[in-house]
Amino acid sequence: MPDGENTTDTRAAISVARSIHEIAPADWDACTGAANPFLSHAFLSALEDSGSVKAETGWLPQHLVYADDEDRIAGVVPLYLKGHSQGEYVFDWGWADAYERAGGEYYPKLLSAVPFTPVTGPRLLCHPDADADATTNILIGGLIEITRRFDVSSLHVNFLPEAQWNALGEASFLKRVGLQFHWHNDGYQNFGDFLDALSSRKRKAIRKERKAAAEAGLTIRRLTGADIEPRHWDAFFEFYTDTSDRKWGSAYLTRSFFDLLGERMADRVLLVIAEMDGTPVAGALNLIGDDTLYGRNWGCIADFKFLHFELCYYQAIDFAIERSLKWVEAGAQGQHKIQRGYMPRYTRSCHLIPSRSFSDAVGDFLRRETEQMAYEKEALENQSPFRSEG
Repeated sequence: MPDGENTTDTRAAISVARSIHEIAPADWDACTGAANPFLSHAFLSALEDSGSVKAETGWLPQHLVYADDEDRIAGVVPLYLKGHSQGEYVFDWGWADAYERAGGEYYPKLLSAVPFTPVTGPRLLCHPDADADATTNILIGGLIEITRRFDVSSLHVNFLPEAQWNALGEASFLKRVGLQFHWHNDGYQNFGDFLDALSSRKRKAIRKERKAAAEAGLTIRRLTGADIEPRHWDAFFEFYTDTSDRKWGSAYLTRSFFDLLGERMADRVLLVIAEMDGTPVAGALNLIGDDTLYGRNWGCIADFKFLHFELCYYQAIDFAIERSLKWVEAGAQGQHKIQRGYMPRYTRSCHLIPSRSFSDAVGDFLRRETEQMAYEKEALENQSPFRSEG
């Protein structure tokens, strides 16, 4: 679809920006707000400028932009043309296989998400001065139109808040749920308050894990802002690539990305580093939102018992309590998080599949999957480590 080509009428100019830099940072950030750092122009531009996100890596930016009748940007949608399903955390590999076995070409497809980031946040982003309902409807119409014009197999909108999930569902998108494990700050004044809310057995287990980490002879530092130096990024990138090599075979993020992250939004970064005799040996990367600490990447180049739990979960809880943050989101998957106070919460995605027959088949699968997710969530909640109020 040519840049600036109208998809509705002269009052609703929907265009495609093939780089985040085609949109002024102030205009983009006015639509996204400041609550979620992953949606910021600084974060998305760091992904593009570092070469982590580009056509060659299977992430071609196609950001949707809505300009009102006075040519002011009233809404945007982060959007990518994808050549694969990697780095999404909402898995559709089975759909792709079925589509291609039926003779179709599943890729490329369209995806609205933050690359490599399984964090819930709005995707239909409206300027605060715009009519929110009207702008949302126009952006949804733009997504439907661009799917038709690109003639792709499907469009996916991942990690949506519930209201936007419902709005897309009303526009005939298929609705899907998943599960993540998040920690909630119930007004705790310190880590001890949190432990007091747990059953005796779970409380003792966490104390044992923290004691083992503390007795390993490590120094643990929580760094943010100007305290994060290039040497810390050098060390963390080594941890990140070591973990990526063992898990996936390749790293999504380039070394340059971490430099740009530090340059552009260091005050939104929490880097937890473990040192042995002054040498970094492990680290966990988090981003700081208005009410949430988002755990992202972790790595370690030595074997220390329980250090993963200490850096990724307990240090995050300590920081959230100190900053009066309401939530810690510790990334995708991991039922082991439950016994450490991270409870299951739904994640949501929507999917537009133009092929009626294939959409019906996926819709039938999703109905059964949604029922299974409800059963699984209930079963996981029954494993809660918190003391029973009864």
